[in-house]
Amino acid sequence: MFIFGQFFASLALLFSMIFKILYLLVVIRILLSWIPVDPYNEIVKAVYAITDPILEPLKRLPLQVGVIDFSPILAFVILTFLDSFVVGVLKRLAVFFGV
Repeated sequence: MFIFGQFFASLALLFSMIFKILYLLVVIRILLSWIPVDPYNEIVKAVYAITDPILEPLKRLPLQVGVIDFSPILAFVILTFLDSFVVGVLKRLAVFFGV
């Protein structure tokens, strides 16, 4: 059973890192929206390709006040909830299986 515990602990660490990277990419996307960038740049296209599935559904909601878009803030709240929930469940499973 120790092997299952280690597996779940490793998954918790992996998901935690994935959520931290997503936080960082959303912050980079916000910063990119403030400055003029080349939309054909490979790095810019990669950041947009990764963050679009997170932000685009939220942009359909009425979260824009004037020129300020609050959808990234909601994205941070959702990512924080998912991070806490998923990583918490995986850590509890790791403890249950003996880590």
